[in-house]
Amino acid sequence: MSFIGKTAYYFYYRPKSWIAEVRKSAGLLNVIKIVAGRKAMKRAADGLLVPVLAAGAPACYFLTGKKFWPLTAFCAYSFLKEAGKPVRPVFIDDGSIDRKLYEKIKKQFPGCIIRTAKEIEAALSEHLPKSQFPAIHQKRKNYPHIKKLTDVHAGSQGWKLVLDSDMLFFKPPRQLTDWLEKPGRPFFLRDPYYAYHYSLPLLEEIAGDKLVSQLNVGAAGLRSEDIDWSAMEKWIVAMEAAEGSSYLLEQALTAMIVAGKEVIVADPKEYVVLPGKEEIITPSATLHHYVAESKEWYYKQAWKKVI
Repeated sequence: MSFIGKTAYYFYYRPKSWIAEVRKSAGLLNVIKIVAGRKAMKRAADGLLVPVLAAGAPACYFLTGKKFWPLTAFCAYSFLKEAGKPVRPVFIDDGSIDRKLYEKIKKQFPGCIIRTAKEIEAALSEHLPKSQFPAIHQKRKNYPHIKKLTDVHAGSQGWKLVLDSDMLFFKPPRQLTDWLEKPGRPFFLRDPYYAYHYSLPLLEEIAGDKLVSQLNVGAAGLRSEDIDWSAMEKWIVAMEAAEGSSYLLEQALTAMIVAGKEVIVADPKEYVVLPGKEEIITPSATLHHYVAESKEWYYKQAWKKVI
């Protein structure tokens, strides 16, 4: 099979979620360009290096592994480059970090913290035993997004900022760095749409309080001890029984965790979820979160602007 034929099969005809969004109007030639951009981004990610990180600096957390490391590297690199203040990344192993990748991460981000899958599993066994939380453990098996909650917060205390890997920073993120220095309320991005999948009346009935309707968890600042894991176990069962499973479950659960609380929502003009083509080509905002169709322009254009 020719190169173009293989590319068409693996990245055009197979039901990849990100490619499905693009191919609605893009065509095969554009998909090939995206694939080429993605490969170039992965190669460039290997060359990203930062100075030795300060041990006492505020931490930011990333769930990552073999599949996502190039994206994580670019996000963390751009954040540290623009922060203007010491920040120490903590990389949470999604279960796929082997010795080779572990050493690569340590070399590229010297002084970072890596929480290994073995450490995480031990903490979960102690604080979220399967016998008491079967629904949560089942979701961890087939829905990795929930690890942004369980693997970061279970058995821990204090405020933590979790950043998605599919984001880039272009200016000093003062709202984020100020929050890291003095967190006091939950922190989120603003989604341009309602993106919890589950109906708002259902979520508010289950949570027992009002929800902020358009939170986006690309950047999610939560206090670990504020998460009621027993409640979350019941929520998952009730939500899926009523309206099925969803890729957006973790975002809905996070909105329920902060139901009825005062939250900080980043300025949507500066912290842009789903940036348009023109904004991606000529960034004016502080941060882009490349969801849905904006992923196309991440691979074709955006990452190049960071280096």
